[in-house]
Amino acid sequence: LSITGISAAVLASLTWSMNFVAPLVIGEYSIFDLAACRFIISGLIGVLILMANFKAWRHLTLNDWLVTAGLGFIGYVGYFIAVIIAATYAGPVVAPAFLGLVPVVLAISGNVQGTISWRSLQVPFALAVLGLLLVNGQSIAQFEGQSPTTLALGIGASLAAVALWVWFGLANQKALIKRPGMNAWVWTAMMMIGGSLQTLLFIPVGTAMDVFNAPMLGFGQSAISHLYLPAFVLAAVASIGGAWAWTIASQHLPMTLASQLLSLEMVFATCMGLLFYYRWPTAPEALGITLIVVGVVKAIGAFHGNPGKAVVAL
Repeated sequence: LSITGISAAVLASLTWSMNFVAPLVIGEYSIFDLAACRFIISGLIGVLILMANFKAWRHLTLNDWLVTAGLGFIGYVGYFIAVIIAATYAGPVVAPAFLGLVPVVLAISGNVQGTISWRSLQVPFALAVLGLLLVNGQSIAQFEGQSPTTLALGIGASLAAVALWVWFGLANQKALIKRPGMNAWVWTAMMMIGGSLQTLLFIPVGTAMDVFNAPMLGFGQSAISHLYLPAFVLAAVASIGGAWAWTIASQHLPMTLASQLLSLEMVFATCMGLLFYYRWPTAPEALGITLIVVGVVKAIGAFHGNPGKAVVAL
């Protein structure tokens, strides 16, 4: 097994967990304000990365740019829009519960070709599902019913978000396998630039839909702590750092193992939320976190027992 790949997948999970707590610090600014600012900053950082790695990207083809632009939409912009629609219509409880299934669905999809025996994955999968249910269970139990039509739209968007991210995980690794010498920083920067350009196209649409609060609240000094700073941290750490770490993980690990490690994102997000609210986890939350971690350890052990099939790239 690749220690580099495992470490990168854990790092990606840690950085992406910040997405769950960032909305808690933006005050009266909307999540759309945060997203637009974040993805634009990500694109600017991407440009700086390419400028610093000129020799590594000057031979890239138009197909490389088109592929990364597509990945930028699937895994970032399109995924984010689906999540927002899901949270709007299904509420902030049901949507995260569905999104918690991403690691399991991605792991199953990544093992369709039988990278490792399904029997070896039964226990890790079962622990991950049970752990995710326990972590999200209290929120699901507190869900207040909505109209069937509204709930159906929200669940549909939640499933679309899950499908988009699973698609991204599989497509990203497939693209990297075709490009074994690809620089991870350059690949990340290209995705971020593509996502940033797509965000610029979305801004007029979002303005027409009146989803932005920034024009009313202002872009001056008051926006520094509630908009610019959170957006910059998310752009630099979650978008750039997370995508870079996931690229490394995709280059070094089978998708089934990498996605199982991704379940740690919910563990990190729960811990950050507990710190934000200054409280200890409930018994179900603590048990759920423990089961997810044990499931990850079991998954690593399953692949360690199949060394011939465990490594994608070194």
